[in-house]
Amino acid sequence: MNETNEMAENRTMSRMFPEGTGPAADPAGSHFERRIRSFQPRRSRVTTGQAEALRRMWADWGMDIDGQRVLDPDEMFGGLPVVLEIGFGMGEATARMAAADAGTGILAVDVHTPGQGNLLRLAEENGLANIRVANGDAIILLREMLPAESLAGLRIYFPDPWPKKRHHKRRLIQREFLTLAAGRLKPGAVLHCATDWEPYAEQMLAELTAHPHFENTQEDGGYAPRPGFRPLTRFEGQGLDKGHVVHDLLFRRVPGLA
Repeated sequence: MNETNEMAENRTMSRMFPEGTGPAADPAGSHFERRIRSFQPRRSRVTTGQAEALRRMWADWGMDIDGQRVLDPDEMFGGLPVVLEIGFGMGEATARMAAADAGTGILAVDVHTPGQGNLLRLAEENGLANIRVANGDAIILLREMLPAESLAGLRIYFPDPWPKKRHHKRRLIQREFLTLAAGRLKPGAVLHCATDWEPYAEQMLAELTAHPHFENTQEDGGYAPRPGFRPLTRFEGQGLDKGHVVHDLLFRRVPGLA
């Protein structure tokens, strides 16, 4: 998205959701340096149902990642262990995991406005009180807004693979990110990644294996079978139909940070 189009989208978002009634177009504003982003904002058409869910539920169940305050995950979820999910698409898998595990709070982060509205709609329809939706840059959330060792888990399913070599620097799973994530995970918490892009899976495995703050949950040091708690998503099904191989990686945060 070029700068002109992004500015137009921001104006549209501001008209659709006045302050406090929905996700902000650029919640962190100019407070932080413009780092290389690992995501692209995707503000495709918001349906009436999604917009209504955002207006009705955002004040209580949504939050903008502005980097201006430190959150209390225990307070947000009434003392439940909290798992951070980065990138949830339209939210169907997130809603299913929340329904299957009411004893875990899911803080779900994305920049896709229709998906944010759809996840809130699903949460309301299914009575899922253990979901909160965050809008904005997950790096700012981790770095500025979450206390040390506050997360019981981290899920990153099908992140953008940035397949062109010149874009590999945009991939999320790299050493700097892993170090940041490790500092927010409790000892023993699991970082769970999944991808259907083979070269990215290989990079993930190499980066995680080499990182001193993580250890593979698999004795053979390889990929993990898809755990039963991760639903088979529509996106994943489309990839499998095309012959893609999906790899899951489950790495545990080791005690003690050097």
